[in-house]
Amino acid sequence: MSKKNRKTELILRYFQGSKRYFACAVAASFVTTALNAVTPQIFRFSLDEVLGGSGYGWLAENLWLLALSIVAVAVLSGGATFVTRTCTARAGENFAKNMRDALFVHVQRLPMSWHDKNQTGDIIQRCTSDVEVIRNFVVTQLLEVFRTVFLVGISFGIMVSMNRKLALVVLLFVPVVVLYSAVFYRLIARRFTKADEAEGELSTVVQENATGVRVVRAFGREQFEMDRFQEKNEVFARMWIRLGTLSGLYWGVGDLITGLQVVAVIVLGAVEAVHGNMSVGEFVAFASYNTVLVWPVRGLGRILSDMSKAGVSFERVDYIIHGQEEAYERTGQETDRRPEGMRKGTSQGMPESMDIAFSHVSFAYERGKQVLHDVSFSVPQGMTFGILGGTGSGKSTIVQLLTRLYELEEGTITVGGVDIRELPLTWLRRQVGMVLQEPFLYSRTIRENMAAPVPDASLEEIREAARTACVDEAVMGFADGYETLVGERGVTLSGGQRQRVAIARMLLQKAPIMVFDDSLSAVDSQTDYQIRRALKERVRGATVILISHRITTLMSADRILVLNGGRVEQLGTHGELIEREGIYRQIYEIQMSGDDRRQVEQ
Repeated sequence: MSKKNRKTELILRYFQGSKRYFACAVAASFVTTALNAVTPQIFRFSLDEVLGGSGYGWLAENLWLLALSIVAVAVLSGGATFVTRTCTARAGENFAKNMRDALFVHVQRLPMSWHDKNQTGDIIQRCTSDVEVIRNFVVTQLLEVFRTVFLVGISFGIMVSMNRKLALVVLLFVPVVVLYSAVFYRLIARRFTKADEAEGELSTVVQENATGVRVVRAFGREQFEMDRFQEKNEVFARMWIRLGTLSGLYWGVGDLITGLQVVAVIVLGAVEAVHGNMSVGEFVAFASYNTVLVWPVRGLGRILSDMSKAGVSFERVDYIIHGQEEAYERTGQETDRRPEGMRKGTSQGMPESMDIAFSHVSFAYERGKQVLHDVSFSVPQGMTFGILGGTGSGKSTIVQLLTRLYELEEGTITVGGVDIRELPLTWLRRQVGMVLQEPFLYSRTIRENMAAPVPDASLEEIREAARTACVDEAVMGFADGYETLVGERGVTLSGGQRQRVAIARMLLQKAPIMVFDDSLSAVDSQTDYQIRRALKERVRGATVILISHRITTLMSADRILVLNGGRVEQLGTHGELIEREGIYRQIYEIQMSGDDRRQVEQ
């Protein structure tokens, strides 16, 4: 599909529910234009027929009737303008709302690989400012195009009927203005693209600084961030100054052209009137129509300028809209969370168990930089499975592939013997509860954060999950308890409290597979032990995957996988691994002091 067709398709798609308002605005605009064309005729009639003494003496004695007619036309025109503005507002806001809704939903469905390549600030820019630019053009400027065409048609038609020679002079200026505006359109389009991109980069800097304010303060990077912002802001300002200069040049030259047109009409019209080729009233009316005609044609440059901006914004929004979504198949199995006592398989080929198997899995985020190399292991349902490895060894990648946050490239991953690529994505992710090392909390109450996966959960259910996560006592210590508001991203809580709130949130999900991705790193060893013991009692029958760099967290696992450079280095129980020479034993020796080791062995 060509870019032009894609833009048209985009407009029509989001105009659903707005077409009747836009049609009403166009019709009301036509009425306003027609009424405005009546006023110069009233002046012509007053000068030539009434004041010229052509048999309308009674009107000469009652000029208030002519004034009243002008007022009546103005009132009707004002009413039509009100309808135009109201319908335009409704059409525009409905259009923008539909587009923003569609963009937000679509962004939720784009794969992680897409998000990795795009900055958050730029995405926000595309979904807000660019949508507003498109809305302004599609509704306001497009309506102006219709109004201008109708105005030119009706005004020029009347002007031809009054004086063809003078109308031809006016007509000669139109292609000059159009050609000049077209050249301006091409120049401003390129510069606006750069300015829009610069604004996206500026938004990204602000967004990153706002969300990472604690890191900025902790490392004393305020000056660095201010310098970084000033650099981006200077580039952004310079882009818009160039646009302003170009726009100023356009309007300056445009004023000269339209000024020449007005002067030409006045001079030549006066000559025509002196030679008796047109009456004084016709001359005044013709000059009025010319003035009315000049500014819409003159405004063509603004319309083309906005068109160029809208064209750039269309491409930026289209980039998101046509991003390949993840495959969110919908089946009745989406609500089947498979708690204890797994449900039977279905005719659609759903898994009969939650056994997990990786077979010869290899993966790379970037071509040529492989993260996993021929990884194979299995996790029977109900097992506690530990994963140990250094930074960049591929621990988190294993979980991200299991939930299809990234699509598998080589090998197979199965759940209950079914390839995960054959399973509905929504259903698959609901079977896997995850707690990340850096959990995300919403700027809401603690209760709302915990109840995110199950909004209708009772307070007692929430507290039960919180007790398992060893955070109930801490929450009740707050003045507002579970109604305590947490700051953005949960910054008002300590790192350990954030992790435990996230664990409680995951427990409420009651997923048959639970993943702890180094999510106990911010709690002390005693709390770590209490959480793991409480989990073992509560989640019987569930598969638990523990990813950690802490041996004490993993040693109670039924089986432990050791990764090194994306390869399977060792696999076995804690007892088996400390008996062998290898990475696990080396880490064990480093992390465990003599007293700790004797305590563990006892």
